[in-house]
Amino acid sequence: MDTPLKAASAVSRRANSVHLNDRPCSQCPLRGCATFQPIKPEELAVIDELKQSEVEFDAGIDLIREGDSDSGLYTLLAGWAYRYKTLADGRRQILNVLLPGDFIGLQQKMDAVASHGVRALTPVRLCSFRRDAVWALHRDVPSLGYDVTWLAAHGERLVDDNLLNVGQRGALEGTAALLLVLHARAAPFDPGDVEQDGIVFPLTQQHLADAMGLSLIHTHRTLRKLQQDKLVEWRAGQQRLRVPDLKKLAAVARIRWPLEPALRPLI
Repeated sequence: MDTPLKAASAVSRRANSVHLNDRPCSQCPLRGCATFQPIKPEELAVIDELKQSEVEFDAGIDLIREGDSDSGLYTLLAGWAYRYKTLADGRRQILNVLLPGDFIGLQQKMDAVASHGVRALTPVRLCSFRRDAVWALHRDVPSLGYDVTWLAAHGERLVDDNLLNVGQRGALEGTAALLLVLHARAAPFDPGDVEQDGIVFPLTQQHLADAMGLSLIHTHRTLRKLQQDKLVEWRAGQQRLRVPDLKKLAAVARIRWPLEPALRPLI
């Protein structure tokens, strides 16, 4: 039975969501993006059967709350979100940033309750799936079950990268690495001229501090150093980030460039 707090949380999410007209998965705007693997028609038909609806949430809404026992299962279609954990005193660690194509809620299916939260950083559009979708994919279409496993490993790798930033890279190296990877991940979905204008970048200095385990003052000084060295151009008021020379930023971050990411499955 839901506690009053959990019931109120579910009502709050519903009150801040907008359900949209359904469309077949073949019309998903992400399907034409070159960053995703092609899919067979029969696989697409199975995904279509497991899809419930498309839904939108406002920025700042928790899509999953720590301790939830009934969280949803989604693919992020548009917008930015982040996965996080908090301490009892309110301190927050951002585990990884979620971008279009990322699968949300898989970790909660492994436990009785969600051990982390997921918050919309911007207004987001999500594809919602049946709660048994993960089991159905593994049972009925092994190739899609493998894709789910791939997505889980991809999410774990992003957390591994962030752990390396926090544990071994200095503040300048780690912040450079975080910005570089986010730029590379976000660029395929940006509608503008990325080389000239950079990418949409809705994170604040506080978000970066919470991802890097730094104080806000240390984060501010680190970003100022990166900008003074002309490694990044961050127009916070316009929510845009430009990297004039990706290879130079990679050298500061001690990351081999280019990243050469593999094509990703899209559920």
